[in-house]
Amino acid sequence: MPDFKKVYIADTGLSHYPNAKSVIWVYDLDGKNGFADGIRCDEDGNVWAGMGGVGDGYNGVHVFAPDGTRIGVIRMPEIVSNIAFGGSKRNRLFMTGSTSLYSIFVETRGANIGG
Repeated sequence: MPDFKKVYIADTGLSHYPNAKSVIWVYDLDGKNGFADGIRCDEDGNVWAGMGGVGDGYNGVHVFAPDGTRIGVIRMPEIVSNIAFGGSKRNRLFMTGSTSLYSIFVETRGANIGG
């Protein structure tokens, strides 16, 4: 019976990068019952995650440093499902909520996936 205390991530990088590892990562969860949906990285390797499901103060976008430390939160009035960096400088964050679309300019830029 699953106890929802671990998260498993299948790394499929090998399908695009010949030197990538073909592994399944496992991490312990901290006990919160919320969830992350859409995620993106910024140019510094921080992970931005659209989140919600726990209640006031949790719905929005949470920002995590590469070591997993939460370094910021953009609080929103509803669950944020997906996010994307856009604009000519990749410094505008677009967020889809349960019923709305939001955007805000941020002090970083989305990672340049194309190289």
